[in-house]
Amino acid sequence: MKYWIGVFVFALALTTTAWAQGSKTSSLSDLAKYKGPDRERILYEGAKKEGKLVWYTSLVPHKLIAKFFQAKYPGVVVDVYRAAGNTLATRLLEERRAKRYLADAIESTPPQVMLLRDIEALQPFASKHLANYPDIAKESASGDLVFWATDRESLIGVGYNTNAMRNKFIPKTFDDLLNPALKGLMSTANNETGARAIGAILKTKGEGFVRKLKEQQIRPHQITAAGLADLIIRGETPLSFTMVQTNLTQPAASRGAPVAWVPMEVVAVNAGSAAVLANAPNPHAALLFIDFLLSPDGQKMYSEQLFYGSAAKVSGFERWYPEKGVTTEEYEKRAEGWLKLLEEITRK
Repeated sequence: MKYWIGVFVFALALTTTAWAQGSKTSSLSDLAKYKGPDRERILYEGAKKEGKLVWYTSLVPHKLIAKFFQAKYPGVVVDVYRAAGNTLATRLLEERRAKRYLADAIESTPPQVMLLRDIEALQPFASKHLANYPDIAKESASGDLVFWATDRESLIGVGYNTNAMRNKFIPKTFDDLLNPALKGLMSTANNETGARAIGAILKTKGEGFVRKLKEQQIRPHQITAAGLADLIIRGETPLSFTMVQTNLTQPAASRGAPVAWVPMEVVAVNAGSAAVLANAPNPHAALLFIDFLLSPDGQKMYSEQLFYGSAAKVSGFERWYPEKGVTTEEYEKRAEGWLKLLEEITRK
């Protein structure tokens, strides 16, 4: 019996070694699904031979992220193309039509990767780090693989200037937003971020509740979430329930201003999605990079250096991913409805 066990172990070792040796020329698909304990070593050795990866992203701090990765994996250079999410998607579509496969990995918001998924431009992958993430933060593919995973979170809740709101009521639930003491004090960012905030309230309390907010004389702003954060930091806007935590409270943004952020019972998430592109010319480097973003080291970088939230951490509130479980077309239709409702309740 011991003899046959020994033979089996020896054969298994030979198989693993042969795969590792053959991985030098393995396809992206084979590499992406490989879950062996030597995955990181195999990917790193292959990535060093490839020498680089081309990363498309909408992230502002892309240079710092590339620096962290290159420090951990010397010999693998990150070549970054940064643009707005819709620009990234358009460029990738054009490259795909021309069969010019330049990019290896992408990190952007769900609407962009949803579009790429729908046209089969993403490579499903595995990673040992995926076990740290809840199902809501992963987009499942067949074969126990995922199309993408959430590597960063921007949480939408109530942000306020503590000086402007001194001795005033601070809302901690959606019901609190109807407190008469807040009348005329609230502002919104009337953009996609604001629309997602309305979507969370709508999901939790219903349309009738949302329409009651019109009585609160909310001031609309046609600016970005970061622009609204600046108004709160300067004290020009006392409070907003459409505030992205990262934009308001990170030291680089707030400059030590008297600001604070609190979550409601359901928090809409602006998620950053990490994915591998089909036909990636540098498959080892692409998978190594995505593994890094999802790893404890990558998540520590995001939280401690860039002040993003992590889907791998347990929170005391319900996270809500508005795009989860719907098609690109369905999400766009819903988002348009949320924005229309937001405009109606803030119209004077």
